[in-house]
Amino acid sequence: MNLPLHPMIVHVPIALAVLMPFLTAGLLLAIRRSWFRPRTWAIATAAQAVLVIGGMLAMRTGEADEERAESVVPETAIEAHEEAAERFVWVSGVVLLASFLPLVLRGQGVKTWSQVITVIGTGVVFGLGIQVGHAGGELVYRHGAAAAFVGSGDGSTPAVTAPAHDDDDD
Repeated sequence: MNLPLHPMIVHVPIALAVLMPFLTAGLLLAIRRSWFRPRTWAIATAAQAVLVIGGMLAMRTGEADEERAESVVPETAIEAHEEAAERFVWVSGVVLLASFLPLVLRGQGVKTWSQVITVIGTGVVFGLGIQVGHAGGELVYRHGAAAAFVGSGDGSTPAVTAPAHDDDDD
């Protein structure tokens, strides 16, 4: 069985997209209240960089799996997922740049606004992540993309047997 790499990679940027609004808001609050030093913001920038790199890797692995999935999935559904992924990665990259600014700019007001923009941006990335995930779920669960990666690889779905269940109703 030749399992695709894309579903394994894609969980990193999606999970980070969910976590980043909380991480950035928490860091902003902690820095503003002087619980953490301002340079602690580098954690947000590093995590956003991992999100962007993970998103880029997910796109590459998705492109590698695309031809095989096209044997069972309409091209329009794949294109919708691909376009959502591109928006996700591009906006994530812009948010990465915004998250870097507080580390290099002078002036507390400018730094704080850059951090606030980053927090808002991570919320936007979260929303875009939902769109990408939904489009990917459509590929797998509505259009049967997984069928291209099981069985003979010709798009036919192998017989699936139900798991054995005990009749114990505890």
